[in-house]
Amino acid sequence: MYTIYVGDKPIILTTKVEKETYFKTYLLKTVNIGKVIKKLNTTDLQGVHLVHAKPEKLLKLFLKLLPNVIAGGGKAYNAKSEVLFIYRNNKWDLPKGKIEHKESIEETAIREVEEETGVEGLKITKALPTTYHIFKRNGKHKIKITYWFEMKTNFEGQLFPQENEGITEVKWLDDKASQKALENSYANIRILV
Repeated sequence: MYTIYVGDKPIILTTKVEKETYFKTYLLKTVNIGKVIKKLNTTDLQGVHLVHAKPEKLLKLFLKLLPNVIAGGGKAYNAKSEVLFIYRNNKWDLPKGKIEHKESIEETAIREVEEETGVEGLKITKALPTTYHIFKRNGKHKIKITYWFEMKTNFEGQLFPQENEGITEVKWLDDKASQKALENSYANIRILV
């Protein structure tokens, strides 16, 4: 089973037909994804199930519905076990960005965290769950596939928000502050923190 977000509303890829009051179910092979996105954005529908009999085909078939954007990002910890957050588009988020040229996804993740925050000396400690969300750019919907990594650093320098990317704040947040920030964040970020 996979979950793809449209805003904070889930599209759940599944092999089981489940009856839920505020969810609609469609067959993955015949779904009109544009209509599903519109319905999620303009109605009180809470989510959608896309069903296919073969679990190994769920994600593969779904990713063919829209152009894919591959990104890497990081949940970075400092020596005090605080998590690095960015503030962009009036929401708290974790730093991430698109893969460039021939870099590995791990290189992308470290580069993006460094560029968006000014933090240096990052080391990947483990892979985290991959997230999927649908966004609209230049009038077209796309699926962003973000490969996340847990990172650690002893960096104690000044943080620099990458303003040309719309980032207005960068902060190290302890557990309590992280939970508060998540109240004004994205569903796929809440999965990671």
